[in-house]
Amino acid sequence: MTLMSTQNGEKTVSFGFETVTEAEKVKRVKGVFQSVASKYDIMNDMMSAGIHRIWKHDTIARLNPQPGETLLDVAGGTGDVAHAFLTRSDRAARRQGRDNPSTACVCDINSAMLQAGMPRQSLKKFGDRVSWVCGDATALPFPDRSFDALTIAFGIRNVADRDRALREFYRVLKPGGRLAILEFSHMTTPMLQSAYDAYSFRVIPALGQLVAGDRASYQYLIESIRQFPKQSEFLGEIEAAGFSNASVTNFSGGIAALHFAWAL
Repeated sequence: MTLMSTQNGEKTVSFGFETVTEAEKVKRVKGVFQSVASKYDIMNDMMSAGIHRIWKHDTIARLNPQPGETLLDVAGGTGDVAHAFLTRSDRAARRQGRDNPSTACVCDINSAMLQAGMPRQSLKKFGDRVSWVCGDATALPFPDRSFDALTIAFGIRNVADRDRALREFYRVLKPGGRLAILEFSHMTTPMLQSAYDAYSFRVIPALGQLVAGDRASYQYLIESIRQFPKQSEFLGEIEAAGFSNASVTNFSGGIAALHFAWAL
């Protein structure tokens, strides 16, 4: 579960290696992504040597979008996951000879991230099949049982209350809906973890300063990865929220992991 204590009667959570109140974490996370929004995609490519695109491709393949389905992409930022979902479902529609277009809603707590994604030409071709909503993962502004699939890529570790967010994910998914959470995780061997720690702490904040002019935000992002629970522990959190048939797939030795489950 989300690690919490209390401070002057308020719940506290981690913000990187610091302990802050939930409200303070929400405020600081908004500040981080307000700062990095314009360089977010470029930094993702540089930090992962472009491999994050393969991880997202494999996530969408596992999700297996079908014609007519509705996707909610939480912490959807610049909309690349929504684009991949709609593209793949359209291919399925053509193969099946169906004219039943899918739709996607990109939901992010940070308006700057949405503003970075909305002008993208690759998404404009889908017209009103893509909607953009500024909303909090812990209090999603959607009715119960609204979506066939829900994704969140590299965003769950920034949520102030993961348990509450996971319960919200379960609430808004239709019966039989699929949950796909792609997140930076923990390496499968101690030797690999030591090498990855050395790289990430030395190189990524420096890249953040060079490319985005913001070392502190990328220092936080690296620290937040180390504070995130290990794969098996997070799988338990997903199951505790009500999801069934939960599984985890490690990518690149555990640098990232896909947690997949069903709302049954």
